[in-house]
Amino acid sequence: MSGLRLKELLKKGPAEKMRLAVVAGVEGLTTILTNQRIQKPGLHLTSLLEELHPDRLQIFGAAEIGYLQSLSANKLLRSLNMIERTPIPAIVITRGVEPPDFLIELAERKSMPLFTTELDSSVLIEMLTGFLDENLAPEVTLHGVLVDVMGIGILIMGKSGIGKSECALDLISRGYRLVADDAVIVRKRLPASLFGVASDIISYHMEVRGIGIVNIKDIFGITAIRNRKQMDMVVELTDWDPEREYERLGYEETNMEILGVNLPYLTIPVSPGRSVATIVEVAARTRILKIMGYDSSKSFDDHLNKILRERSEDAE
Repeated sequence: MSGLRLKELLKKGPAEKMRLAVVAGVEGLTTILTNQRIQKPGLHLTSLLEELHPDRLQIFGAAEIGYLQSLSANKLLRSLNMIERTPIPAIVITRGVEPPDFLIELAERKSMPLFTTELDSSVLIEMLTGFLDENLAPEVTLHGVLVDVMGIGILIMGKSGIGKSECALDLISRGYRLVADDAVIVRKRLPASLFGVASDIISYHMEVRGIGIVNIKDIFGITAIRNRKQMDMVVELTDWDPEREYERLGYEETNMEILGVNLPYLTIPVSPGRSVATIVEVAARTRILKIMGYDSSKSFDDHLNKILRERSEDAE
């Protein structure tokens, strides 16, 4: 899993969106955050401070701050000692609550960033979760082309020169959309979804042999591209091999595992005269039908078995 330095939260975009400001513990902004999850301790502060997760951002709302301020000196000291011993990366105080002096002193002593925001805890948690999911999600870069065909995210793979980009270009000319060409950055979103994006360097661009690098956005317009797309299936293009047995009935569905997530996987042989883009489009339509609960292969099998039974009964 990748890491994120806490100072990234203070960059213009995230800080403005989440209205974050750091009030203490500035030295700890170089700390690397690795956990996507956050924690709002709530009742844990009363007697379960050992349940604080050491690798999660802690969200303190008005209830948490009010409880700590209500403690006697001895109880407050015990609670602060437990918080200090727990290697939590940072604390965010929400709802514009003024940070108490004891938390500011703790943050400075511990070199632990203490952030404040005017947002309510629920709003901040939703925004912060989305930001951390985006920046800390497990990821892998795959060689292929990711396209959006009727809402189905299809990763087209295959060896160099097999025709991946040409297939995608044909699909784009039919009104479908390009997400990434050549290098697809795949990120996992909990619990089990994969999203693909393009590298910032080559986004919207595609290599077409014989022409060169083309900008899909400039040629086909803004509707021909997407910045990101959930991946729903994988199609691998292979050279036609007359000795190989290919799937002809579609009864068995195979999968490819990417970052621990299984995606439907199809192998499509490429040969002169075959419209690969049309086959990929049909694969997308078939996938939509399966998502809706209709399986063409199973329906055909049921229909065939019904005819055979009827003929057997007539023969008797």
